[in-house]
Amino acid sequence: MSSEAARPSPSRDDRQETRRSLAVCAVIGAAAMAAVDEIVFHQLLHWHHFYDRSTPGVGLLSDGLLHTAELLALVAGFFLFADLRRRRALSAVHARAGLLLGMGGFQLFDGIVDHKVLRLHQVRYGVDLAPYDWAWNIAGLVLFLTGALLTVRAGRRHRGREAAA
Repeated sequence: MSSEAARPSPSRDDRQETRRSLAVCAVIGAAAMAAVDEIVFHQLLHWHHFYDRSTPGVGLLSDGLLHTAELLALVAGFFLFADLRRRRALSAVHARAGLLLGMGGFQLFDGIVDHKVLRLHQVRYGVDLAPYDWAWNIAGLVLFLTGALLTVRAGRRHRGREAAA
């Protein structure tokens, strides 16, 4: 009997696409957080538009473009997610980690780059920004670090399974 024949067939865990599961769910997480930002802060609370340095019409246009990008990312992400599920290649632990990385990454990018570096908009106007900035960025950091921690744990778990096989 050859060593090839003695080797067991790949298990479901061996077929999981860990990086793809992580990346696909990171896209979904970023798009979901963009949707929360746009719905809550732009539409319900009227605190800002995506681009506030022009007319109200341009602000609404920028919100529409953000909404379009977020919807496209959600649809593409869910199609890719469904493909992973259909092929039984989804790594659930990497998917959860990716979701949190995407959510936190979006929020940190928005809070640091959009709010402070590019000054496209602020969280809110007419108030002391410090508490809003701290809350926004700390919440994003907590999401991102939780996702990073889950990514490390998922990687260790996956490598442990590979070593046992």
